[in-house]
Amino acid sequence: MNPPKTDARRHHDPQIRGFASDNYAGAHPEVMAALALANGGHQVAYGEDDYTENLQRIVRSHFGPTAEAFPVFNGTGANVVALQAVTDRWGAVICAESAHINVDEGGAPERMGGLKLLTVPTPDGKLTPELIDRQAYGWDDEHRAMPQVVSITQSTELGTLYTPDEIRAICDHAHAHGMKVHLDGSRIANAAASLDMPMRAFTNAVGVDILSLGGTKNGALFGEAVVVINQDAVRSMKHLRKLSMQLASKMRFVSVQLEALLAKDLWLRNARHANEMARRLAEGVRAVHGVEILYPVQANGVFARLPHDVSERLQKRFRFYFWDEAAGDVRWMCAFDTTEEDVDAFVAALKEEMAR
Repeated sequence: MNPPKTDARRHHDPQIRGFASDNYAGAHPEVMAALALANGGHQVAYGEDDYTENLQRIVRSHFGPTAEAFPVFNGTGANVVALQAVTDRWGAVICAESAHINVDEGGAPERMGGLKLLTVPTPDGKLTPELIDRQAYGWDDEHRAMPQVVSITQSTELGTLYTPDEIRAICDHAHAHGMKVHLDGSRIANAAASLDMPMRAFTNAVGVDILSLGGTKNGALFGEAVVVINQDAVRSMKHLRKLSMQLASKMRFVSVQLEALLAKDLWLRNARHANEMARRLAEGVRAVHGVEILYPVQANGVFARLPHDVSERLQKRFRFYFWDEAAGDVRWMCAFDTTEEDVDAFVAALKEEMAR
């Protein structure tokens, strides 16, 4: 059967790769096939479709029998909806200073969600009970936003990982203070692949109440989900999702992508490959004199420091971002479609620019 005709034209070179973000990658072919499979005919709108219903079964297989998924459009939407669901109007969220909700969401949790973020500096992007205690106080002080949630990221914005025991300690500590725990899992698949354990091992098994489940960075075209694990911790999720403009009318096209990733092992295959490419990149970079890798490479990102002028020249050959431009820090991300040839070409270009 011939593919349907279209007047659209390709406006990019599909052979070009960069290391700026795993969001730069396209959708995995198996996800595209799933979208085509879900197309055609009529399905009930706003989440009452067969694909969203089946997604619940799949999500429970990963996150336990109490888990319920609420598909949304994007990661910021997932975080804002999830955090609203576990806070009062006067509530605050404790998070790492480097957390995505603090530095990369345009103020959405605070401006759109009405949440106060109480940030803590960390050496590696990870919170600990001791660090949490820097902001965990003043519950009876009406002059201070009330700490009600601890939000952690797995893997973190710096590419580091929490162990299950570390997350359990955070959950136990937060719960002892009457707080809930949210996990930003935009790259949760990369964490599970690196730790070589199921996602449940560091979520529902250790006390996480609610999480943002990533899809886009792991091969989806678009779409994430809020996964409620502790049903007693949330309220009015359906209303919050709609109020936050995250309710898709044709939700089957979000749900079927998550089904394609999670029903078998596509999520894990994609994440393992991205992680492997990051390790290959780190190994190549370590051999380049004058380049410093800043953090352990535990997921699919490499953070490095090198001369500013070298980075600017290299950016003309491969897209990537400065992480801290004043310090000369950069971030290189690998995706499910990054190849060994991509990595080797980048390392060769880095060596050439460093030698100039």
